[in-house]
Amino acid sequence: MSEPRLTNRALYLQRLGFDAPPAPTLETLRLLQLRHTGAFPFENLTTLSGEPVLIDLPSIEQKILHAGRGGYCYELNNAFLALLQELGFEARGITGRVVMGQPEGVWTARTHRLSLVTLDGVRYITDVGFGGMVPTAPLVLDTNAEQRTPHEPYRIERHEDGYTLRANVGGEWRAMYIFDLQRQEDIDYSLGNWYVSTHPDSLFARQLMVARTGEGWRRTLNNGSFAIHRVGVESERRQVADVEELIEVLEREFGILLPEHAGLKQVLGRLIAAA
Repeated sequence: MSEPRLTNRALYLQRLGFDAPPAPTLETLRLLQLRHTGAFPFENLTTLSGEPVLIDLPSIEQKILHAGRGGYCYELNNAFLALLQELGFEARGITGRVVMGQPEGVWTARTHRLSLVTLDGVRYITDVGFGGMVPTAPLVLDTNAEQRTPHEPYRIERHEDGYTLRANVGGEWRAMYIFDLQRQEDIDYSLGNWYVSTHPDSLFARQLMVARTGEGWRRTLNNGSFAIHRVGVESERRQVADVEELIEVLEREFGILLPEHAGLKQVLGRLIAAA
């Protein structure tokens, strides 16, 4: 069975700064990953609107390339994997369990999608859909050494049940997610996406989460709390006052156009008021 193909590959590459398909090299992978986190924001507005999150390639392409939107891991990493495969990379999808912010040792549901890439016999993980702590460089899988990125250092720990990705945040190695290399099918992503976007216990259904990461900076928006984090500089933080200001922040800071939906503004207003 052939892999699904992108219908707007040229436009996708142009958004990432390429006028022609680049060669499938490690340098290309690095550039694609870093540029992707700046060009296509992480966001969950569709979930908050109550509409279904469609994770087939045509729907994702329409959303991120034409509708002024971003997405989350099941969207962004799906499109990114398709792009890598069409450029000639040996790549496949894998999944993980987000444990960021959880007590050490806690295991959560398998609700994160990322990709495994093999280049010249070396295995890397690549991820463009992990919100405000997304790694901005591919990470070598088979080493426990600290790995530098354009942002925080990361480390991958091997254990009996797979791997744990950790980031050095404020001098502390914090767990981001647990993952393994188990084969995944479309139904596995569909189940994870359904849970994340519809289950009442899912943060995605209860909280606005937006992030965009570029060279030397990260921008995050959680409900009404907006922050700009710069490498080596104290973060700037402020509260968004109302929905109109939120819409302005989404467009100016994240490049997101608020979707037309009858009840979305009311939902966002409640989240801001409760922050």
